[in-house]
Amino acid sequence: MDDPALARAVARLHTAVVAHVPHVVEECLTAAVLALSRGAATRPALLPDPRERVDLAAMARARALLRQRFAENISADELARVAGCSRFTLYRGFRAAYGFAPSDYQRDLGLRRACALLTEGTAPSTAAAEAGFADQAHLTRWFTRTYGVTPAAYRTALHKDGHRSQSAARRFATGRTPPDTEPDARR
Repeated sequence: MDDPALARAVARLHTAVVAHVPHVVEECLTAAVLALSRGAATRPALLPDPRERVDLAAMARARALLRQRFAENISADELARVAGCSRFTLYRGFRAAYGFAPSDYQRDLGLRRACALLTEGTAPSTAAAEAGFADQAHLTRWFTRTYGVTPAAYRTALHKDGHRSQSAARRFATGRTPPDTEPDARR
């Protein structure tokens, strides 16, 4: 079977299993099963209906749980139970509603919390623990992948000369000057 989408899904599943992150393994398994079922389906009637309605209230319940407990390890089964649907429906519906898989959304919340803590001057190791990462190395991998800089470098750049600079934080995180300091083209 020659299916690049299935190959990517299985590769992501393998990486998640090796890293042993339970909720990510569950989502990658769901994605691989969905890719396999799409690739193996021979009749259009077996394919999911793209017009399938997403239960936004159910997805909002799952999102609320992730927001409330983002620093905890929440299983796909627990999220599905809160949403009142299967894990497969949760995964498809959450992606359709928010553009993220639930684990990606949870990680994004953790990264945002880590940024806030680092901006306050918190040590990267403490920020990692409080933001729900396994350790400082785990935070550093995701922080660098997402923002292009290590948490320690981010914190150092914000606290030069012993004081915090919000505009420096925005410049550093986005790689550009924040809108409030750019020249106004209408003048």
